[in-house]
Order: sequence, then C-alpha cells, then structure tokens
Amino acid sequence: MTLVGIAIGIGGALAISRLMQQALFEVNATDPWIYAALSVFLILVTECASWFPARRATRIDPVIALRSE
Repeated sequence: MTLVGIAIGIGGALAISRLMQQALFEVNATDPWIYAALSVFLILVTECASWFPARRATRIDPVIALRSE
C-alpha cells in the first residue's frame, strides 16, 4: 500500500510541480534525488510504524491475550 501511495504521490507531485515552477527560485521542481529521498523516508516510516507494534505483540503470550477482555 505504501508503494501505491508513493507512486500516486509522485505522479501528483510531478503534475503540480509544473504549475509551481514559477514560484520556485533556482530550484528544479523535478529533481529525482528529492523524490527518491522522500520515497525512502516514507518507506522507513512505514516499516517502523509496522515493526514496533508487531515486535511488542510477539512478547505477549497468545493464550493470555485471548483470555483477557
């Protein structure tokens, strides 16, 4: 889901960046390094948001978790 969101976001950003090119001062609106860096950052955030709760859940005994209300 993250990769789909990144793909849609990059497509939208490229479309809007052409409109905003006039507002940017000495900056290329379609710099591939920026898009790559933000994509990697979003993937890392997604991994951390998934990994921390999953790691915490593995420390709980399933029988105890199912019996508690």
